[in-house]
Amino acid sequence: MAEARTLRVIGWRELVQLPELGLRAIPAKIDTGARTSSLHATILEEYARDGARYVRFAVDFPQQQVRQVCEAVQIDWRGVTSSNGETQLRRIIKTPLKIGPLRFRAEISLADRSDMRFPMLIGRSSLRRRFMVDSGHSWLQSPGREPERGHGP
Repeated sequence: MAEARTLRVIGWRELVQLPELGLRAIPAKIDTGARTSSLHATILEEYARDGARYVRFAVDFPQQQVRQVCEAVQIDWRGVTSSNGETQLRRIIKTPLKIGPLRFRAEISLADRSDMRFPMLIGRSSLRRRFMVDSGHSWLQSPGREPERGHGP
């Protein structure tokens, strides 16, 4: 029998980091119904370097009036079904994701999430074998935030 693994408990929303992209304290909704994680991004440029496909994109944080420009290797194009049931062809990048003390590589789709409350969504592929979700709490793995009970605004 395989050794039991201890899973970290996370809330329905957490502050996460994408350290190689220079993004810290990103408000993210944890969504076990979504397969792939998604980041709000505006595509600025596609280019090739050393035989790899790259994408330069901007991540806007309207509340702080901040725009961060990022670059990453694009590993794939993938059809992703959004919350409204439409399938969109999206760019996929793979980059380290940090939730609490855990850092691991995650596949993330780049999408226009400007009409969503959270600039990032964490899907079940990133959660699997690492986290258990407590949907009645928030900020359980968010340094600098006091954990909250309930579903919040």
